[in-house]
Amino acid sequence: MTSPDDRPCVTIRCQDNASVGVTFCDRFSFDADSVHYAVELRAPGLTARVDEVVAWIWDSDLTAFVGELAADYRGWDGERSWQNNDRDLAVSAVFRSGGHVGLTWTVRPWPRAAAGWSASATTWLEAGEQMTALAADIRHFLSGEHQ
Repeated sequence: MTSPDDRPCVTIRCQDNASVGVTFCDRFSFDADSVHYAVELRAPGLTARVDEVVAWIWDSDLTAFVGELAADYRGWDGERSWQNNDRDLAVSAVFRSGGHVGLTWTVRPWPRAAAGWSASATTWLEAGEQMTALAADIRHFLSGEHQ
């Protein structure tokens, strides 16, 4: 998906409530070692944005995490979680009966500051096709590939 000004972005909308969503946008890179991007959360009464989330090439990869969730479309027990190295973006995932995955996206600008804030939004997606498409969309976005 591209934004109105043709800049690459990925938007995840909750299938249970389309007014809840997460958008990855404003991707840029200074060097071959990292990708910077913004993450926006939206829900009724909530709009939150963190600029300059960083994905390092040596960091544990969000693409791999979402890909593993997509591959386990038959489900799992408990909660799985991921966070980037700077801890300003975290995702936790749960599986519910009926084949749906709940992804709780948490943004925390300045996670090491004494007085900061965080915001979370949960999107529910179908475990198979929607999760597979999300994994591909995130991979394309972070790699800078045009779809």
